[in-house]
Amino acid sequence: MNNEFINAVILGIIEGITEFLPISSTGHLIIAENFFHLHPGFDKMFEVVIQFGAILSVVMYFRDRLFPPLKLDTHARQVKFNSVLSIWLKSAIAVIPALVIGGLFGKKIQEHLFNHWVVAAALFIGGIILIIIERKERKHKFNEVADMSFKTAFLIGVIQCFAMIPGTSRAAATIIGAMLLGASRKAAAEFSFFLAIPTMAAASAYSLLKYKAVITKEEWIVLGIGFTVSFFTAWAVIAFLMNYIRTRTFGAFGYYRIALAIVVVDYFLFFHNGGMFQ
Repeated sequence: MNNEFINAVILGIIEGITEFLPISSTGHLIIAENFFHLHPGFDKMFEVVIQFGAILSVVMYFRDRLFPPLKLDTHARQVKFNSVLSIWLKSAIAVIPALVIGGLFGKKIQEHLFNHWVVAAALFIGGIILIIIERKERKHKFNEVADMSFKTAFLIGVIQCFAMIPGTSRAAATIIGAMLLGASRKAAAEFSFFLAIPTMAAASAYSLLKYKAVITKEEWIVLGIGFTVSFFTAWAVIAFLMNYIRTRTFGAFGYYRIALAIVVVDYFLFFHNGGMFQ
């Protein structure tokens, strides 16, 4: 179990780092879980819990944007309330396509596409797209999420469905989609974070309902470690990304994805002897 404590820390860090960057958490975890795995059955529950940690980090980091303040005069409070309501409504509208497509085809997608070749291809293609978008001059239609229409939010949600293909990355799909639809890097990144809340919460809740095993005292400790590590790591990553895009592009993440795709292919061709993907 001591090894599982260490593995929980490592997997929590990986989840926290990769979940909100456009680099695919799946692409990293399929390799990491072969070295830092938890015992079968419990590992699925662990994945759900560390995702909740990442979700909570978004809520806490953007708490001033997601919840109306109480200590304002009536007019200012109403303006802030409208802004908060707009964010939640746009996020709710944008998550609808993923709920529908996931409900109808999620199981089939997992059965037929969850292999290292698809992951590598998705990483590579997503990297190329990021590089091309950043090299091309674009005119921003909106610089803030508040300026985004509900139609645009819904279309970003449609594009997010491509993230059901392993290796695509939910963050990459939403950021690329938002930028293609006219968002600035800042607006694209912020809406990607906001949309993560209902999307990841729905996916995590569904997985949690399927998990029916009894959790031991030691497993509760492992879950607590993973949750805490994922929460603080993800918070740091969000702060890093929002500061990073003030002066830099997403191009570097595109090159990273291409490099990771090569690593995934090489790993499963030359080093892998069984595990997550057969």
